[in-house]
Amino acid sequence: MAEEVEIDDSLYSRQRYVLGDSAMKRMANSSVLVYGMGGLGIEIAKNIVLAGVKSLTIQDDRTATVADLGVQFFVTEEDVAQGRNRAAASEGRLAELNPYVSMNSLTTGVDSGTDLSYLTQYQCVILTEVPLQLQLKINQLCRTQSPPIQFISADVYGLVSSVFCDFGDEFEVTDVNGEELRDTFIENVTKGNPGVVTCLKDKFHGLETGDIVTFRELNGMTALNGMTCKVKVLSPSTFGICDTSGETFTPYEHGGIVTQVKAPQKFSFKSMESQLKDPALLMPDLSKFSAPSNLHLAVLALHQYHQEQSGHLPNVWCQKDAARVVSLAHDINKNLTNKVEPVDEDLVRMLSFTARGCFAPLCAAIGGFVAQEGLKALTGKFTPLNQWLYLDAVDVVNKTDAINPAQFQPRGDRYDALRICIGESKCCQLANMRLFMVGCGAIGCEMLKNYALMGIASQDKGQITITDNDLIEKSNLNRQFLFRPHHIRKPKSTTAAQSAKEINPALRIEAQQNKVCPQTEAEHYNDDFFRNQDLVVNALDNVEARRYVDSRCVTNQKALLESGTMGTKGHVQVIIPHLTESYGSQRDPVDEDIPYCTLKSFPAQIEHCIQWARDKFESSFAQKPALFNKFWTTQGQPLKVIHNLKRGSPLEGAIQVSKIVRSKPVEWCECVVLARLKFEKYFNHRARHLLHHFPLDTKLKDGSLFWQSPKRPPVPQEFSIDNYTHLSFIISTANLYADACRIPHSAQDVSPSTISEILQSIKVPEYKASSKTIVTDENARKEADTGGDDDFVDAANRMESSIQKVGTHEKVIKEMMVAEFEKDDDNNSHIDFITAAANLRAAMYSIDSADRLKVKRIAGRIVPAIATTTAAVAGLVSIELIKTLDQLPIESYKNCFLNLALPVMVLSEPGPVEKVVLKEGLTVTMWDRWDVQGNKDYTLQEFLQYFQITYGFEATMVGHGVKMVYVPFMPGHSKRLPQTMMKLLKPSSRILYVDLVVSLQGEGEEDIPGPPVRYFFNL
Repeated sequence: MAEEVEIDDSLYSRQRYVLGDSAMKRMANSSVLVYGMGGLGIEIAKNIVLAGVKSLTIQDDRTATVADLGVQFFVTEEDVAQGRNRAAASEGRLAELNPYVSMNSLTTGVDSGTDLSYLTQYQCVILTEVPLQLQLKINQLCRTQSPPIQFISADVYGLVSSVFCDFGDEFEVTDVNGEELRDTFIENVTKGNPGVVTCLKDKFHGLETGDIVTFRELNGMTALNGMTCKVKVLSPSTFGICDTSGETFTPYEHGGIVTQVKAPQKFSFKSMESQLKDPALLMPDLSKFSAPSNLHLAVLALHQYHQEQSGHLPNVWCQKDAARVVSLAHDINKNLTNKVEPVDEDLVRMLSFTARGCFAPLCAAIGGFVAQEGLKALTGKFTPLNQWLYLDAVDVVNKTDAINPAQFQPRGDRYDALRICIGESKCCQLANMRLFMVGCGAIGCEMLKNYALMGIASQDKGQITITDNDLIEKSNLNRQFLFRPHHIRKPKSTTAAQSAKEINPALRIEAQQNKVCPQTEAEHYNDDFFRNQDLVVNALDNVEARRYVDSRCVTNQKALLESGTMGTKGHVQVIIPHLTESYGSQRDPVDEDIPYCTLKSFPAQIEHCIQWARDKFESSFAQKPALFNKFWTTQGQPLKVIHNLKRGSPLEGAIQVSKIVRSKPVEWCECVVLARLKFEKYFNHRARHLLHHFPLDTKLKDGSLFWQSPKRPPVPQEFSIDNYTHLSFIISTANLYADACRIPHSAQDVSPSTISEILQSIKVPEYKASSKTIVTDENARKEADTGGDDDFVDAANRMESSIQKVGTHEKVIKEMMVAEFEKDDDNNSHIDFITAAANLRAAMYSIDSADRLKVKRIAGRIVPAIATTTAAVAGLVSIELIKTLDQLPIESYKNCFLNLALPVMVLSEPGPVEKVVLKEGLTVTMWDRWDVQGNKDYTLQEFLQYFQITYGFEATMVGHGVKMVYVPFMPGHSKRLPQTMMKLLKPSSRILYVDLVVSLQGEGEEDIPGPPVRYFFNL
C-alpha cells in the first residue's frame, strides 16, 4: 500500500487548484526519468521538479560545452571549464527547486548494447537527444511492462520540435479537461422520448452532446433525482435526455439542478514503430495545414541522415547536406500510409540547415508542453497528446537573412546554438535591444531566463528594465523558478535580476520596484521612457494593469507582447504598431454581479455563501474598525461626544459607532460570547426571520410557490459544540474580534475545553419576530448602512452605559486594529472564518459545502497556476520577440491560445488594426497621432486652421484632459481665437508638449473624432 503523502499547501496551493489532491498525491508517489540534459531536457526536468514528483532521475553522458550555455540554464561557465557532465552539473541546481523531490543523476549513456532493465523502476520515461532506432527499442520495452511504462520522446532540432506520446493500449483518464463542474438550475423537464430539459431563465448549460449529467432536487419528475443521463444538446439552454414518457416519470412541477458528471475515459495508444508510417498529428497552426505532416517527414529524414553519418547531423546551412536530407524525405514519403503531397522542400531544408543549433524559446515552449504530458502520464488527469506534435519557428528567419549563410556559422561562444538558428545579425540586434518588462512573477521569471539564454541586452547599447513591487512568498516557489527559499520576503525584481545574471553574467539589467500606473507616469514611466524602449513585454496577472500598459504603448507607438495563464490555459498576443489591434481592442466578458437580495437572503450556490462570508469579514473586521477609529480621531473625548449627542447634535457615524461601542469586547471571554451571539444571529434568527415573513407555503401572485428554484428555504441551525464547523466559527470569530480590539489571547484560550466552559455560561436570546423588510427585487442595490432608525440620544445612551459598564472610557475608545485580508497566512483566522461562515450559511440553505482550498481560491480571487503552462507561454512569447526585430507582414506573427489539459495549441494571425475612413483618401487607425508644431506666438486660430489646411476638416472642439479649450457654442470661447496656445494651455517650464482631443466636422455637420493630437510648444 502506498505511503500517504502530505502535500505542502503553502508551496503547492496554486497547483492544487489545477490538479486536485488526488493527482498531487499520485505525483508525489511517482518516479520519472528524463534522458538528455540539453536545452529541452533541462526545461522538462525543471517543470517536473516544480510540480512535485517523488523522485526524478536525469541521465546524460555528455560533457558541458560552451554552446550549452546558450540553451542549458543550469550549466555554468565553471562547469564548461572543468569539463563536468551535464547531468551531474544540473542535479544539485534542480534539487534546489523543490526540497520534496528526490534527485538522482546518471552519467552513463544508452546505446544498442545497453541493458535497459533499469528503466522498469520508473512510471514515466522521457527521452531527448536519443537516436530514432534507440527510441523504438526503448518504446517497445516500455509497452511490454505490466503496467506499461509511460513513454514520451521529444526533441528540438534548430527551429523544429517534435513530441511523441505512448501511454499503452489502455490508459484511463479520470478528468479529461479539468473544468470545474457547474450546477445549472432547471426551469422545465418535458415528458417525452427524449425528455427535454430547459435551463432556468435561459441560462446556458455549457454541455456538449455525449456528456453525462445527473439530477437532484426535482419536484415532480422525481425519478430523475440521482439518475445519470447522456445528453444531446438542442440549444445553449436546452438539451435532450432519456425517455421520460413512461409512468415512472411524473410530470415536472418545479425546482431541480443538473450537474455534469465526469466519467473516466480510456485512451488507446499505438507504438512508435506503427506511428512512424501513419502518424496521428496535432494541428497547431491552421494557416500551415501541411506543416505537421511535412515536419514528420523531415524529422524522419533527419534521423536517417544521422544514422547514415554515424551520429552526425547535417552541417550548418550546407546546401549539399540539405539536398541529401530532401532526397531522403522523398524516399521515406513513398512508404508512408498517407503520402505527403507535395513535399515542402524549403521546410525540409530549413530543418537541415539549423539542426545543429537549438532554439531556446522553442525548448521552453515544448518543455512546458512535454512536462504536462509527463504529469498526465503519472496522474491520469487531463487528455494526453494523441500522439504527435510538431511545432516550428521557421518564421523567425526571413529571406534577407537567408541570403548570407555565412552569418549562421558557429563562432565558438555561448550563442552558437542561437546563431545557427537566426544568424549573427539578429543576435547583435538582441544584444543591443532595449526592453521593458512589467512584472517579475511566474511568466516574468521564465521570460528573464529566456532573455539570458538569448543574450538580450548583453552589449553596451542594450538594456533590460524590469519592475515589480511585490515581495517573494513561499507559494511563489512552486512556479517562479528563479526564486529559492532564502529569497522569501525579498523583492521579486531585484532577486529575479540577480538570478538571471547568474545564467548570463553579460546581461545588462535594471530592476525597479514601482507599479506601472498613472501615479508613476510622470516620475518614472513617462513618454520619454517608453520612446527609449525597443519593445515592451507584459508579465502581469491582472487586466487593469494590462490595459494601462497597452494604452501607453499605443500612445508611444511601441510594440507590446502580451501574455497570461490561468491553470492549464494560456494566451499570447502580439501587438505591433500600425499593423495589429491592441490588447484594449477586445473586451473580456464582465463578471456578473451577484444580486444583493441573493447574497442577503436567497443564496443558491456555494459561491454566493462564500461571497457573503467574505463581505461579512470585510464589514466586521475592516470597515467598522476603520469607521470607529476615524470617528474618535475626529470627534475627541467620549464625554464631549455624549454631551453633544444628547443635545441633538448630528455627528456623522455616531449611531454606527455607538453600536460598536456597546458590543466591543474588552477581554477574551467577551470575544467568545460575541462570536456565539453572532452564530445565533446569522444562522438561526435570520432563517427564522425569513420563514416568519415567507412561510414554506407562501405563493406568488401567479399562484406559484415563493420557495422554488433558485430560492431555497432556510433551515435554522442549532448550535452544537461537537460540530467542527460550529466550533471553528466560534474560535475564528473570537480570534478576529480579539485582534480587532487588541486583546491578547493564548493557545490555551482557544482550546476546546476553555471555549466549552465559556459557552456554557452564555444565555442566548430567543428569536423575536420583527417587521424588518426583506429585499426580494433582484435589481435592488445595497443601501448604505446608516445605523438604523435610532436617534442620536439613543446613541449617547449606549455610549454612556458602555463606559459605566467598563469603568473607564479609555478602554471603550481604544483604537481598533483594521484587518487587511490576507489569504496566505494560515494563522490569522481570515480563511478559517470565511470557510466556517460560508459552510454554515450553505448548511442553512441546504447547499453543498466547500473545502477550505476552494473557499480560499474564491474568496482570495486566486488565479490557478502551474509551471508547465507558464513555461510554454513564455517560450511562445520569446519566439514572437525575435520577429519584432523585423518589419514582417501580419501573417508572420502568431497569437496563441493553448490549453495543455486537452491538449490544444491554436496559433493564429493577430487581428488587424481597424481602419476608420475620415474621408476619401484619408484613413486613420488607433495607432495614428497628428503632431502640430507650434511656437510661443502660435494662436488658437492658427491651430484650428492647421486641420483645415492639412486635412480638409474644420475643428469643432478642442479638449485638454477634462478642460474644454475651445467649444464654439460656449459663451466667450470665440474670444479665445486670437489668444496663444501658451496662454490657453499654461504649460510649466518643463512641458514640451500636450496631448489634445480634437473633434472634426464631417459630412452632414456631424462631429467625428479625429486621432489624438500632440501639440509641441517648441519654446
